[in-house]
Amino acid sequence: MSSSFRSPAGAAATLFSSDQKIRLGRLDVLRSSHSAFLGRRNPRGVVSVHPSSSSSSPSPIQAVSSPSKPEAATKRSKVEIIKEKSNFIRYPLNEELLTEAPNVNESAVQLIKFHGSYQQYNREERGGRSYSFMLRTKNPSGKVPNQLYLTMDDLADEFGIGTLRLTTRQTFQLHGVLKQNLKTVMSSIIKNMGSTLGACGDLNRNVLAPAAPYVMKDYLFAQETADNIAALLSPQSGFTTICGLMGSTRNDNSHGTNFVDSPEPIYGTQFLPRKFKVAVTVPTDNSVDLLTNDIGVVVVSDENGEPQGFNLYVGGGMGRTHRMESTFARLAEPLGYVPKEDILYAVKAIVVTQREHGRRDDRKYSRMKYLVSSWGIEKFKDVVEQYYGKKFEPSRELPEWEFKSYLGWHEQGDGAWFCGLHVDSGRVGGIMKKTLREVIEKYKIDVRITPNQNIVLCDIKTEWKRPITTVLAQAGLLQPEFVDPLNQTAMACPAFPLCPLAITEAERGIPSILKRVRAMFEKVGLEYDESVVIRVTGCPNGCARPYMAELGLVGDGPNSYQVWLGGTPNQTQIARSFMDKVKVHDLEKVFEPLFYHWKVDRQTKESFGEFTTRMGFEKLKELIDTYKGGPQ
Repeated sequence: MSSSFRSPAGAAATLFSSDQKIRLGRLDVLRSSHSAFLGRRNPRGVVSVHPSSSSSSPSPIQAVSSPSKPEAATKRSKVEIIKEKSNFIRYPLNEELLTEAPNVNESAVQLIKFHGSYQQYNREERGGRSYSFMLRTKNPSGKVPNQLYLTMDDLADEFGIGTLRLTTRQTFQLHGVLKQNLKTVMSSIIKNMGSTLGACGDLNRNVLAPAAPYVMKDYLFAQETADNIAALLSPQSGFTTICGLMGSTRNDNSHGTNFVDSPEPIYGTQFLPRKFKVAVTVPTDNSVDLLTNDIGVVVVSDENGEPQGFNLYVGGGMGRTHRMESTFARLAEPLGYVPKEDILYAVKAIVVTQREHGRRDDRKYSRMKYLVSSWGIEKFKDVVEQYYGKKFEPSRELPEWEFKSYLGWHEQGDGAWFCGLHVDSGRVGGIMKKTLREVIEKYKIDVRITPNQNIVLCDIKTEWKRPITTVLAQAGLLQPEFVDPLNQTAMACPAFPLCPLAITEAERGIPSILKRVRAMFEKVGLEYDESVVIRVTGCPNGCARPYMAELGLVGDGPNSYQVWLGGTPNQTQIARSFMDKVKVHDLEKVFEPLFYHWKVDRQTKESFGEFTTRMGFEKLKELIDTYKGGPQ
């Protein structure tokens, strides 16, 4: 049975005026002092070469296709100009880090993201800003060697706020690092098998893959592919080039994809228009929220379980802006199939298409989802194929998707076990942090972070299971049968007090919200093991992927949320905006009638998200307005 991926009505609505829809976003940049020059074919087969020059009227190096009217000035966002002048993401960051000030200037704020850090301040403090930095690691497939975990644990205590945060992209976030400690913390991470490079900024972010350490051909191949894609798309300037397969693929310019003789052959001086996200998985396993990524990659195996190639999906993304209908969350859609030996070339072709044609004038529309939406999938495929040098084959049929949490004990397939542990909102602190460290250090365990903000302990011997289970339970790290099903699938972003974009609470607010939902379940007669996927974010940027939830809460004012309904438990259908400005103290007025009628009126095995979609929003609002109270 082939999978069905559904988007809301109007999700592919026209974003641009008729003249904008065909526009091939141009970067008039780079009167650069570097010796790099661009020599590559555009989709019409024309090679444009613009050498840099030190003459009084140098020819600009163009990072993307020439516009139809060369005389017209092309608008660029402020960040594009900062990148152009930065000497490959160095200046003025290198100077700003040497000053005595506790913060860095506006240009350096943008550039430090490429090195894995955001400048923040405590928004609840009065009388001045107390600046610090959040550091994010890059861990393809969520893999964390024992040595790196212990280092991150130490750094959190010595230079952070005493906690570690597991993210929805399988990485660590370390909050509260002071500017004067940045280099020490970053170098410690690098020296202990980690990296922060490219964890933020306008380039490929951490590549997701299933966190389960199964010794199965398809899982191992998915994780190997995630590692290879991460290596291919890692920034190169100022860093050692990775040799072998990634180096040859990266430097191959047979289809005009590269900036010739540039320190950044794929990215150039401008990198990408916005952040770029990739996930790799195997059939049925949607633990990675595959369709929310710019590129989704699915291993396709033969009847003997041997990986043969990949189905590709493109154009997913979560971020949007309140009250701007031209911005939207979007599901990725099928692009086609490639044999396994071509995957890196196909991924590179997709990235280059976004680099060349993604909008750089307005960052609200710079994600690849807007390019795919405005062009349509067929035009997008045509352009990608010219950079790829081949036609995509038809996508292979796949079974239905499932969300897999990997909580609890599981056999790896090599005689060892792994144990998935639920961590509320991914926040590791207090006795939980102390106990995790003791177990990981004592048994020399490697770990993995899941896309659902949980942690997996790997390679555990059978005789270790009982003592590990006991000591973890004493610290509140329970087996899944003792964790509320609502908590097991819930997610929240950090929001207040450190996120500069937060409008209201998320991580600090979700524990109370989940308890109130559980109380409503009990009131209307829903069973304990019945659950709803709930995700909460403090703003509309979508870090916790609320638009895929059955019940999403998106901050739209102080103590106020926009309510989204209609996602599915396996994350294959996008939710829709149901109600605005619902105050946190009024959640019962909206939720309780919906839960009651789900219990009474649902079809066999119908999830809450499926129920809300079938009923329609007008009917649901009528049920809320006429609700008199369910059974006690």
